[in-house]
Amino acid sequence: MRIDEILSRKRTLSFEVFPPKKKEGEKEKIFSVIDELRSLSPDFISVTYGAGGSNSKNVVEIADYIQNKAGMNALAHITGGPSSPQDVDAVASALKEKGVENVLCLRGDRPQDFSAEYCKYFAHATDLARYLAPYGFTLGAACYPEGHIECETLYDDLVNMKKKEECGAKFFITQLFYDNSYYYRLVNEARRIGIGAPIIPGIMPLVNPKNIRRIKEMCGSAIPLEFRNMIEIYASRPAVMEEIGYNYAVYQIIDLIAKGAPGVHLYVMNNPKTAKAICSRLQSVLHELF
Repeated sequence: MRIDEILSRKRTLSFEVFPPKKKEGEKEKIFSVIDELRSLSPDFISVTYGAGGSNSKNVVEIADYIQNKAGMNALAHITGGPSSPQDVDAVASALKEKGVENVLCLRGDRPQDFSAEYCKYFAHATDLARYLAPYGFTLGAACYPEGHIECETLYDDLVNMKKKEECGAKFFITQLFYDNSYYYRLVNEARRIGIGAPIIPGIMPLVNPKNIRRIKEMCGSAIPLEFRNMIEIYASRPAVMEEIGYNYAVYQIIDLIAKGAPGVHLYVMNNPKTAKAICSRLQSVLHELF
């Protein structure tokens, strides 16, 4: 089913998985993860393209498993930055053949050794969205509650967000964040300039304090002072840190749903334990409000 059609009827619960590294047996492991996530009845599962498009071939196989073996809706990422038109055609055609209806259009993070050649054909997500239009997918796009790290201000980034909608994006999924006020500001300002597509908040439970630096480098997300204090006090106690991470994510989700978010997308890092821990704490909310 098309994700925009689902969003027109209900709030969505979704998860994100990523392709395995090139090691024997890891593909079966990701299929096992998907099977475990199925028990939580998500509305869709997204699968990433891999850094620099390195796992693009696996995207089709994993999306096929989600769609046709596990019986759920797949959202396949396609990253334009490192891709040629031939690369995109190959992946898009294979996805269509497998019956995958939903694609998330991304430019992709620029590598440290970035050069103009990296984005030779698809310099922006909008270029990729325009190129994919004839395939007839329901297209989604990314957005950034704290503004994209390459933009001077949130408002510069909102201009790009509006262009994505004009090029066919029917819904947005946000980058991860830990301060909900940034999400509410994004939605308010997006609506103010005429962006009407649903904006699904993306939540990544922070259960390992070692990930803070990586999160800052990747997307610049601010860690609220109260949350940071708890992390710093209990950083050396993994079991306590897990509980703090789970419960903070649950707090974020309940607040977001109470204030009208169209659903929630969980970045669970291929860890069904995280997904189950969050959903078990949200059982009443999921039953009553989704």
